[in-house]
Amino acid sequence: MPVIKSAKKKLRKDKKREKRNSKLNNLLRRSIKKAKESPTDKAIKEAVSIIDKAAKRRIIHKNKAARLKSGLSKLINKKSVVKKSSAKKSKLKIKKSKK
Repeated sequence: MPVIKSAKKKLRKDKKREKRNSKLNNLLRRSIKKAKESPTDKAIKEAVSIIDKAAKRRIIHKNKAARLKSGLSKLINKKSVVKKSSAKKSKLKIKKSKK
């Protein structure tokens, strides 16, 4: 236990910061997990917002934030590619049937 008055104050401040940071860290993990399980636009936007907040408050490094956001954006791109490819297949079938 600290003896000096300033050290006691620092301990109190550190406990408060740790509590606040752990809340944001847990929220970050939950939102990323939710976005990966069901990659909807809303879930991914929410996760990206929380990632930015965590990076701003230096809970995670800015490069890690960029890496996480990149991975989430790839989920959106995969989803849109699947939709586009299925639409192209149906057009091809129509063209083939006319010949």
